[in-house]
Amino acid sequence: MSVSPVKRQKMESALDQLKHYTTVVADTGDFNAIDEYKPLDATTNPSLILAAAQMPVYQKLVDDAVAFGKKLGGSEEEQIKNASDKLFVLFGAEILKRIPGRVSTEVDARLSFDKEGMIQRARRLIDLYKEAGIGKDRILIKLSSTWEGIQAGKVLEAEYGIHCNMTLLFSFAQAVACAEAGVTLISPFVGRILDWYVANGDKKTYEPSEDPGVKSVTKIYNYYKKFGYKTIVMGASFRNTGEIKALTGCDYLTISPKLLAELSKEHIKLTPTLSVKEAQACDLEKIHLDEKAFRWRHNEDQMAVEKLSDGIRKFAADAVKLERMLKERMFSAENGK
Repeated sequence: MSVSPVKRQKMESALDQLKHYTTVVADTGDFNAIDEYKPLDATTNPSLILAAAQMPVYQKLVDDAVAFGKKLGGSEEEQIKNASDKLFVLFGAEILKRIPGRVSTEVDARLSFDKEGMIQRARRLIDLYKEAGIGKDRILIKLSSTWEGIQAGKVLEAEYGIHCNMTLLFSFAQAVACAEAGVTLISPFVGRILDWYVANGDKKTYEPSEDPGVKSVTKIYNYYKKFGYKTIVMGASFRNTGEIKALTGCDYLTISPKLLAELSKEHIKLTPTLSVKEAQACDLEKIHLDEKAFRWRHNEDQMAVEKLSDGIRKFAADAVKLERMLKERMFSAENGK
């Protein structure tokens, strides 16, 4: 049914309506997009930082990170690592000037199977934020949802009061383990789940309510709310606005600038599809997963196994590209003198 132009003017955009039911987060390292859509929180990852770091407008941040790495000294590898961490924090600090909530900063994906390495790197990032005058209450540390990552998150939350955002989450087993670990937030990836089913099945299009990624997040949300877990469910990695609208009512949704723009131009009535009341009435049963049970249950989900390993490889590859760019900036000029 079409909406008259007069009613359309009076009706809030889909984005504004969504904000009544769900905390909207901007999935970007681009400050202009954050200024435009005014989200509560923002998320970054190595791919987003790599893209932003190549834009002329952000070269001052890159220069500052390079200067920081050089100032600390050490081996070439140590200088690049320090510059890379500093760059993530500089972007995070600038984003925090533009939002009232928290920014998510990701630990190097190459540490995804190194529990102690992730804990150490997370604490380092928090220290760098502290040096910039930013408290840990405004930071979410992003960790891969491997068994090691989830256990690192458990330690960071319980022993250091560092809030964690568990990313690259594709299976119900990952979600259950994260809830039991008591992490602050999880990021189940909606669009990448859809991608796998489209690539590996006969069905190429899905209605939003039948979208495998939407169904996955709905199940996780219902499970958390039914059993009283405090961990926030933040749907991520969307392919279209249909997926987003089908998850209206989810705790948080992190959305790219492109899809935020589309939602801001849509004028259709949104109603919550997820609710605590409905979740509490669902027929899910509570389960407990130790390491052996987690590994088996996760391994039984072919999509989740493939997408988790693929996601780690892609984030790691972008971290390498970012380091290569920093290395060039830090040492090529010297070599050319």
